[in-house]
Amino acid sequence: MIRALWTASTGMQSQQTNMDVIANNLANVNSVGFKKSRADFQDILYQTQKAAGTGVEGGQVPTGVQVGLGSRVAAVQKVFSTGDFQQTENELDVAIEGAGFFQIALPDGTDAYTRSGALKKDSTGQLVSSDGYAIVPSIVIPENATSISIAPAGNVEVLLDGESTPTEVGVLELVRFSNPSGLKSLGRNLYAETPTTGTPVTGTPGDEGFGTLSQGFLEGSNVNIMEEMVNMIAGQRAYEVNSKAIQTADEMLQMTSGLVR
Repeated sequence: MIRALWTASTGMQSQQTNMDVIANNLANVNSVGFKKSRADFQDILYQTQKAAGTGVEGGQVPTGVQVGLGSRVAAVQKVFSTGDFQQTENELDVAIEGAGFFQIALPDGTDAYTRSGALKKDSTGQLVSSDGYAIVPSIVIPENATSISIAPAGNVEVLLDGESTPTEVGVLELVRFSNPSGLKSLGRNLYAETPTTGTPVTGTPGDEGFGTLSQGFLEGSNVNIMEEMVNMIAGQRAYEVNSKAIQTADEMLQMTSGLVR
């Protein structure tokens, strides 16, 4: 009976983590470039009361007796499917159509990566993220630029005041990983490289393995509200069933302790 109490409690703990993941997905349904997470579960240790293949008179035990001790969260994985594109008509909004991340230079000298193409200009005209972190490679928009054009291949051209021919000021590059699910979430729509992501590969948009860019669009969150609501209901019911198992085991213990000779 005691074993049932602890086993059911692991199920409640797993579902609590599942609900935390779902809640974070729903909270970021409007975050630009956000990628939803998914909790993966696995069973844990088993107590073997009789091993399969144990010899008995006239043969062997065919299946044995094993009792499981519950479940746990094995991983919380990022799902990097593409979100819906939203037209903004802002010339500094850029969406990635396909694989790849923008590279961001953090103040501590390290690099981070993002799918959010909501670019801005700082006081010097340098292209930065919404938090003011510089895009890599650095691109500076001249002060007298009257319009900005970003090509699908990443070429950034500006039309200067008084001129009729565009001037190229840089090229936006993308970075891809062999295992993007291994990226570490930093918050602020940023990801960091880990030992499991593989070496970052830098390339030009449109090259083999890289997506292209769409100016005037942003990639929305890939969270599907209906799917998350269904997962929430299923998680809630699983939590209730495990709590019921604890209640039932407790009642059985109560009956046992109440036995009178």
